Amino acid sequence: MYDAVARLGAGSFDLVFTGIGALCWLPSITRWAQVVADLLRPGGRLFLREGHPTMWTVDDTRTDDLLVLRFPYFEQEEAVVWDEEGTYVETDVTFTNTVTHSWNHGIGETVTALSEAGLDLTMLVEHDSVPWEAFPGRMTHLDTGEWRLTAGGELLPLSYTLQARKRG
Repeated sequence: MYDAVARLGAGSFDLVFTGIGALCWLPSITRWAQVVADLLRPGGRLFLREGHPTMWTVDDTRTDDLLVLRFPYFEQEEAVVWDEEGTYVETDVTFTNTVTHSWNHGIGETVTALSEAGLDLTMLVEHDSVPWEAFPGRMTHLDTGEWRLTAGGELLPLSYTLQARKRG
């Protein structure tokens, strides 16, 4: 990702899209924002749909209805390290490399990084749903195809949509 500008060319795009669940694999939201800005032509737009950083803080292993914070909300230098046999994608494959690293990035950190990279926020909407069952057994599948907490759905933002435009 960090080589995208060198490979694709600065100012080459009218639109950059970042899909849900991408930012958690990146240690620096500031570095990502600069790559986005460098890829966009002046007036170009970013469209981001991402899991809400508050959702990423919740202990997803609980089986009761309590929403308990377990992980950092703000970007940390050190990653949260996971060692799990499987993945969030259903598969029959047995993995031999099972360690992953992830980072959370607060909403303010993300908006500030984009602004400092030369983008102006044009829209920010928080949602009470996500397109997967983030908390298995604790969510209701909606007619829209999204998932929402069955108990306390109004208590926790689960995702957000952000749009920004490059200055100039």
